[in-house]
Amino acid sequence: MKKTILLCFIHGFKGGDDTFANFPSHLKAILQHALPKVTIQAIVYPKYETRGDLTECVAKFREWLTNKVIDLEVANATPSPTVDPSVRTILVGHSMGGIVAAETLLSIINDQPIHSLSNSETKSTSSLPDPSLLMFPFIQGILAFDTPYLGIAPGVVAHGAEKHWNTANSAYSAYTNVASAFGWGGKNPQAGAVDASRMLPAPSARTVSDSNADAASAPLWQRYGKVAMFAGAAGAIAAGGAAAYMKRDQITEGWSWATSHLEFVGSLARPEDMKKRLSNIVQISNTQDLGFRNMYTTLGHAVDAANKQSSWTGKVLGVDRTFCNLPKGDLKKYFSPAVNDKSEAETLAHMTMFEPRNNPGYYTLSEEAKEIIADWAINDWYEESDGQTKGISIDEEGEMVEKPEDEQFEDVKRPASTSTEAWERDEL
Repeated sequence: MKKTILLCFIHGFKGGDDTFANFPSHLKAILQHALPKVTIQAIVYPKYETRGDLTECVAKFREWLTNKVIDLEVANATPSPTVDPSVRTILVGHSMGGIVAAETLLSIINDQPIHSLSNSETKSTSSLPDPSLLMFPFIQGILAFDTPYLGIAPGVVAHGAEKHWNTANSAYSAYTNVASAFGWGGKNPQAGAVDASRMLPAPSARTVSDSNADAASAPLWQRYGKVAMFAGAAGAIAAGGAAAYMKRDQITEGWSWATSHLEFVGSLARPEDMKKRLSNIVQISNTQDLGFRNMYTTLGHAVDAANKQSSWTGKVLGVDRTFCNLPKGDLKKYFSPAVNDKSEAETLAHMTMFEPRNNPGYYTLSEEAKEIIADWAINDWYEESDGQTKGISIDEEGEMVEKPEDEQFEDVKRPASTSTEAWERDEL
């Protein structure tokens, strides 16, 4: 029987079909060379609404995945897809997509009608295989990328707050230094002093206290308070002040981005539920031989140790700059670092994980992902495969299509004179 490993990519909060960029096709290509006895297929779950009830979201995803797997099983003419499936799926989730993947696996396991010692205290007298072999769709493993299984690291907000505080503080210092040079704010303000308030927009006739006033119509200096006022005043004469003032929208955006993650069905605001979910996935991985790994981003050379140690957040939170909270003890082995030496912010490293231009470690990340999946896949099921299914492919929209006759027996091969990394870049 010809067999298929299906890579199913699930985006995270506010993500979409383009979250993974070219990573799905890249990983598919290098895995096909590592696992020549089976066909590697890749599908990306279409953009979905990352709001509402997590259970409903998982149910919709599971139904969609089930239909895709059924199509492949039919194409492979599998005699018994439940007892002996020809398709095994790797759920690949980014950020909250990893939580959707975990909940999907748990829902499939919990729906199994037959129990054995691996998931029940009651012995089964059935001669059928272990329940883990009766899953449909059969999930071979979960490969998560920067999924906050234990929540978002405090440093995501703390380091950002420190950076913006330092920027505002520098702007204030720039203003006071220049003010001193021009004689502003001295003991004798009349002696050649310039009224800094004249450098700001004139107050509107409608004040913020007016209950019918539109907040957007209030002058900028009223809306952003004294710190912004000083930054704005300094901005007229100092580039540093102008930069801080003009970045006020980015500061607000960054805060909203972090807090909006916490609002997604509240799943990241319930620590006990997060711990239980992770514990259940690890237990299934250990007892039913299913793979599980979370590759988390961590900042590298762009924020060197000296800067980490000198910052007040570094002294309180430690020098690790990660997007995810990391586990302790035995759970550490399920978490692997993915270093980004270019990014200076955890959120940026998190969002550009699959962009080679913004993540120098992209190809190292891809290679490690390939090795992890290959390790999960090389087993008796793999060895019994009759080879690749040449005539079936999946298009960019996740639909199964038949290849043209002249392409059905073409293998993707790297020219002998081409380096692996160069070939991978050219292929994609």
